Amino acid sequence: MKLLIIEDNTDLAESTSKYLSVEGYICEMAYNIEKAFEKIQLYEYDCILLDISLPDGSGFTVLEELKRLNKQDGVIIISAKDSLDDKLKGLVIGADDYLTKPFHLAELSMRIMAVIRRKKFNGNNLLQLGDITVNLVEKAVFCKELKVDKLSPKEFDLLLFFMSSPKRVLTKGTIAEHLMGDNADLFDNFDVVYAHVKNLKKKLKQAGCTDYIKTIYGMGYKFETGQE
Repeated sequence: MKLLIIEDNTDLAESTSKYLSVEGYICEMAYNIEKAFEKIQLYEYDCILLDISLPDGSGFTVLEELKRLNKQDGVIIISAKDSLDDKLKGLVIGADDYLTKPFHLAELSMRIMAVIRRKKFNGNNLLQLGDITVNLVEKAVFCKELKVDKLSPKEFDLLLFFMSSPKRVLTKGTIAEHLMGDNADLFDNFDVVYAHVKNLKKKLKQAGCTDYIKTIYGMGYKFETGQE
């Protein structure tokens, strides 16, 4: 799952990114509104961590731009201001949560997952499609109640990406950008995507899962269970 951290305090942004990366998130950063606008116009994020006080203006303008673009990215405002007016304004414009600095990174991680569950999985802790069940809190995958072991963080994220977009064709470029963020531009082919998809399909098959990940030749992949 991919996050955008919009924060002008580079030390805080980098420490937050480091912690959340260990939790399995792909983190990108923007230190001002100009860069944030560039990011949100080009990419989609599972959750955006947004500081209100930025060097070139108010973070509320980023919320307004997301609304103008009709983006559905989750947003958590992170601010040093514990102001009711700011909280209400942010929530009215479109933020999903508000966290006051200083904060514990463990709490931030829990809030991020809560926002993602609400936005993408209707608030459920369990995601079930076909034979596959994913426990979002424990980050565990089951096939017909048998646990699927040894999924890497990237493979787990890839499975969630497929299951959050059933029947939608995901291009190889979209998958690469989701899994690797800015680093996707460093690759001149999609071998890394092929490898992750191949390994995920293999591990699911070994656990007895039906092969729901279909190759759409010349385009990418689609997760389809055959259920309406």
